[in-house]
Amino acid sequence: MTIKEYSFDLPEHLIAQTPVDRRGTDRLLVLDKQTGTIIDEQMTNFSSYIEKGSVLVINNSKVRKARVYAVSETGSRVEFLFLEENLDHSWNVMVTKTKKQHVGKHYTFSDAQGSYVRTGCIIKANDDGTRTIRFDQILDEMFFTKLGHVPLPPYIKRDDSFADENRYQTVYAQKEGSVAAPTAGLHFTDEILASVRDKGCTIVAVTLHVGPGTFLPVRTENLEDHHMHYESYEISQESARIINEAKAQGRKIVATGTTSVRTLESAFNTETGLLEHGQGRTNLFIRPPYAFKIVDQLLTNFHTPESTLLVLVSTFAGKELIDKAYRHAVSESYRFFSYGDAMFIC
Repeated sequence: MTIKEYSFDLPEHLIAQTPVDRRGTDRLLVLDKQTGTIIDEQMTNFSSYIEKGSVLVINNSKVRKARVYAVSETGSRVEFLFLEENLDHSWNVMVTKTKKQHVGKHYTFSDAQGSYVRTGCIIKANDDGTRTIRFDQILDEMFFTKLGHVPLPPYIKRDDSFADENRYQTVYAQKEGSVAAPTAGLHFTDEILASVRDKGCTIVAVTLHVGPGTFLPVRTENLEDHHMHYESYEISQESARIINEAKAQGRKIVATGTTSVRTLESAFNTETGLLEHGQGRTNLFIRPPYAFKIVDQLLTNFHTPESTLLVLVSTFAGKELIDKAYRHAVSESYRFFSYGDAMFIC
């Protein structure tokens, strides 16, 4: 299949630039993948559509304020997106005007008062277009707290604000490391999660740190030629036990977002037929004719045209059905992408 088959027309005004006024009040499109039925709902009623005994899997990764500005040795302002720390405490980064950011170039990172200053030097140009930068001292999370900005996706055409520090973060975020939010989880409130538990369902957490590839377009014509970026994940022994037990008993596994899907499907052991606990890295690209091993139902956002995320949900529910749901969402003026509305595929 070609990536062009996953294109659709989206009016620009449907791309959500801000979240809804109150978390959890988004619209919810419920899509029955067996019957093809579409129901227009509200996220506050999400628990009405999951079965008693289901296991809801959430991604507890926390968005790091990973967009940081610096001044180069030539005096120009340069934007960095910090991706991942290496074992030697250097960092892999995406950087603006990449070709000008060569090995040996120095940068000063500072707050407005000049009371907090760090200097770094590019030590490597990587094959994927990123750079590796080493600092005068080991960075800790204070660096991002003091100097960082919320890394809003490029289709949000505004600067980040103080409100984004809360709203571009799930209510259960714990483990720092993502450069983008696991956006399906943005719809949950403590009250909605409580209603899920009251339904007799279990909520378990996994961790997948979302990388920049979630923003990157597919640049190959054929899907099989596209290579996914690697992302780090972790599944606790307890989470794996609960999920394996539910699968053995025929209870539904409900994934919150494509990040949870990729984590669960990557950690499945085909030899044992079980989900494995532990840490790992995955570049799993879920595309036809992939057969899902763990996930039964999926809460997700509406994704960008020609993206790996749209390919994933189309593989999960069937392309014709997703096409139908997206046409309905456009006609009913659902809000799209990270700060947009939700879809529950059941």
